[in-house]
Amino acid sequence: MTANTPTQPRSETNGRPGRGLALLFPGQGAQHPGMGKQTFVTSKAGRRVFDEADEILDFPISDLCFEGSEQELEETVNTQPAILTTSMAYLAHLRERIEETGRRLRPSFMAGHSMGQFTAAVAANSIDFSDGLKLVLERGRIMSDWARKQPGGLATVLGMNESDVRQVCEDAAPDGNVGVAVRNGPGQTVISGPDGPLQRAMALARERGGRVIRLPISVPGHTPLMRDAARELSKFISALPFRDPDPPLVSNISARILTTADEVRTELADQICLAVEWARCVLAMANEGAGSFVDVGPGHALSNMVRRIRGDAQVFGAEQVNEDDLERLAGNGDAGPSR
Repeated sequence: MTANTPTQPRSETNGRPGRGLALLFPGQGAQHPGMGKQTFVTSKAGRRVFDEADEILDFPISDLCFEGSEQELEETVNTQPAILTTSMAYLAHLRERIEETGRRLRPSFMAGHSMGQFTAAVAANSIDFSDGLKLVLERGRIMSDWARKQPGGLATVLGMNESDVRQVCEDAAPDGNVGVAVRNGPGQTVISGPDGPLQRAMALARERGGRVIRLPISVPGHTPLMRDAARELSKFISALPFRDPDPPLVSNISARILTTADEVRTELADQICLAVEWARCVLAMANEGAGSFVDVGPGHALSNMVRRIRGDAQVFGAEQVNEDDLERLAGNGDAGPSR
């Protein structure tokens, strides 16, 4: 598959799982108090990431991760650099542990869920860690400013098919102010919109048999309502140097394989106002040979999603990888797309 070729997802039962390795990075909502503290204590490589982030940002993001309250971590301007830093520390620790066995971590693909795509770009060396931190800090600022002007948010709807969720959005907001923001997998769809219409949609979904969870995010992200925010972010991104990602990234918004700096730059600028196609993203990696997925960051949400999307995949959490897992991960990788 070449860059910009649409992926045609297939069912999880078609074909055998491949030997390729994909690294996945979580987005906003994965944060929790104390995240990364154990990695800071036990890993020299992880500690260096936190120390470097504190220096780059000129404030102790490490203290916020380790000691910050749930409320502090939920503030968008804090959440995004905190998750990126913690995820990169987990990745550094994972690489450190594998290198101690005399092997290297050689992923075939990387992808991040929403804001996690910025971490993936850093991990794939498409953008420097320092610029990546500054970028998500700016993204968080833009989103926070937007939230003050037009408060809104996102909510996960469980147990309803997507067509029924779309109908809920249309019935709750005929003007289109509520819509599908993220397709996480079968029976799990995220909707987004301003507070009033979003609350109506949440109530309707519950009435129609869905289970609804409001996410700790105060911005109606991944909808056309955020076009102005996307334009502002694009100006900031255009001033930063990017490189071709190595390994390739897989797009959140098209499930295409991204192999050039310009493709990554466009992806990061556009996704704030476009829906995240996470299920298609995971299937694209599996269809290209990825049989193992590592959830590199706080929380376990991505691991659970992959299991629902692709039942035959091996799924690992970077925080819980044991010695046997390290051998498997070191033996996988470099099964990327033909170019």
